[in-house]
Amino acid sequence: MTDLIRLSDVEKSYVRGKEKIVIFDKLTMRIEAGDFVAIMGPSGSGKTTLLNLLGGTDRPDKGAIEFDDKHIEKLSEGQLTAWRSVNVGFIFQFYNLMPILTAAQNVELPLLLTKLSPKKRRENVATALQIVGLEDRAKHRPREMSGGQQQRVAIARAIVSDPKLLLCDEPTGDLDRTTADEILSTLQTLNRELGKTIIMVTHDAEAAKFAKRVLHLDKGRFDERELAA
Repeated sequence: MTDLIRLSDVEKSYVRGKEKIVIFDKLTMRIEAGDFVAIMGPSGSGKTTLLNLLGGTDRPDKGAIEFDDKHIEKLSEGQLTAWRSVNVGFIFQFYNLMPILTAAQNVELPLLLTKLSPKKRRENVATALQIVGLEDRAKHRPREMSGGQQQRVAIARAIVSDPKLLLCDEPTGDLDRTTADEILSTLQTLNRELGKTIIMVTHDAEAAKFAKRVLHLDKGRFDERELAA
């Protein structure tokens, strides 16, 4: 397999008052295309910061972030926005759906930034909802759906532009065990059958078992442990 993502000597810190807080100091990481990685670690270890760096919503202070051999840390803000719209899908703990929009309209939102025709957008939305098993809920609004169904809509929104990478930040943190496992099985299917590369931050050891491997992040460093298949 070829590397989809390479981080080389990435440094990232924040200033809080007069204090400089170092998140990463020369962090190195490689993710192969088609991998499904769970990232675990204590609060404050930099898990969400890492997702933001990988998704191009934050920039490293130093170091390189390569995606498909493209140095995304060198892109302008406009170039990053265009790159994200094609290559990255985001899935969050609290769904982030627009309450006044239907499921189909929520899923379509990322496509409004593209040059696709309305007809092609509708086709892509229908396909994404079918993949997550919600084609019969296309006209329902978030309040008319369960938490698990809302998260499936969020997943459909994340995959509607057919990105190579899915970044998931505690995607099952607000769900009961049974519903969480259903969502995780959906992610597993996207990885195994559609070849999506998935990086998932989670505090849940049971959720991490759905990934191919787990990376433990602590004090800005990784301790990799392979998960059983």
